[in-house]
Amino acid sequence: MSDNVPAALDHAILPGVALGYAPVIDRQRAIAGTRLTLVPLRADANIDHAELLAALTAAFPKGGTVLSPQGEALLTALLQQPPAEPAQIEVPAFIAADAAHADTIAALKGAGHTGLLKGLPSSPLAAPVAAVFKQIVLEPGQSAPAGTELVCAGMRGAAAIDDAFKAGATAVIGWPMDGAYEAEPGTKTEIAADLQVIMELMSRVDEGEDVERLEQTLKRDPSLAFKLLRYMNSAAFGLPVEVSSFRHAIMLLGYARLKRWLALLLTTASKDHSMRPIMYGAVRRGLIMEELAAGMEEREMRDEMFICGLFSLLDHMLKAPFEKLLQSIPVPERVRQALVDESGPFLPYLELVRALESESVFDYRERADALMIGAGEVNACVLRALHKAAQLE
Repeated sequence: MSDNVPAALDHAILPGVALGYAPVIDRQRAIAGTRLTLVPLRADANIDHAELLAALTAAFPKGGTVLSPQGEALLTALLQQPPAEPAQIEVPAFIAADAAHADTIAALKGAGHTGLLKGLPSSPLAAPVAAVFKQIVLEPGQSAPAGTELVCAGMRGAAAIDDAFKAGATAVIGWPMDGAYEAEPGTKTEIAADLQVIMELMSRVDEGEDVERLEQTLKRDPSLAFKLLRYMNSAAFGLPVEVSSFRHAIMLLGYARLKRWLALLLTTASKDHSMRPIMYGAVRRGLIMEELAAGMEEREMRDEMFICGLFSLLDHMLKAPFEKLLQSIPVPERVRQALVDESGPFLPYLELVRALESESVFDYRERADALMIGAGEVNACVLRALHKAAQLE
């Protein structure tokens, strides 16, 4: 993949901040946006506000972005000078109720921004401030005030998300997976026909079969062929020429590099709507791990890191443990070590990505330190990956 990213993201960013991210999921399990959490690594961290705004503007598409700055200093800076593009800014109720912030919060609406109120205020908000907040983050079961929609945040696991929606939430911020997939006794794994086509194609590519046979396999599902070419020609991957056919792709990329595109196709081809948050997570895991591997000399290592991140949620997607799945899906040995044995050189990078998802500063610092990667570098990788992911969708 190319470094087809804005200049604002081409260097270490915000070394004093830990970034975390999570999808905003609606009741149909579609992805309504991304929440970016910004946590100062130290209470006295000096934040370059101009750099922060440039990075946020470059990384995110218009609409659908929720910014959750932790700490009053960082939040105050964003309220006083929000990003140029419309965003939703998460504001704790005690800040929203503080008269000292009333004017800057009320001004958000005129600038095209909205607020996401976190918690119930102890007293009614002033009317100009209240008008900014159409959604409120509460625990499942708590009632949202009249005129606001309930949002539940920090959810982990499909059951927790389902319960939040049953309790009246209009959106959930969190992840439907919580650890490795565990099948209930008696559960049978049935892989959809379109996914079976991709798995068969991956096996044939791994065995080096001739182009004609590969094309015949892909022709069994023309929609997959179309989606594969669309990915290859997306701005996110920046290939030097437009790929016009599957045969052309093989000539341009070779069999080894084609595997990564098929891996992307496998992890995004499910037609099950409940899998959309999982697919969202898989793509970003793959892209972040590839960005973290950008300094590695071996192209093969970077490709394998991408596949490792992509496939790290395949157990949830195909509802089978990795030990069984990877018997029928060919993967490099280092990927198998990370996913099946929880060992090998890729596992520390995968654990760092999981820390980003959990938005835990302790885990973030511990994983980054173990890899000897600075927060600024991690943040740049995250924002580049989120930018590329947006270009794919």
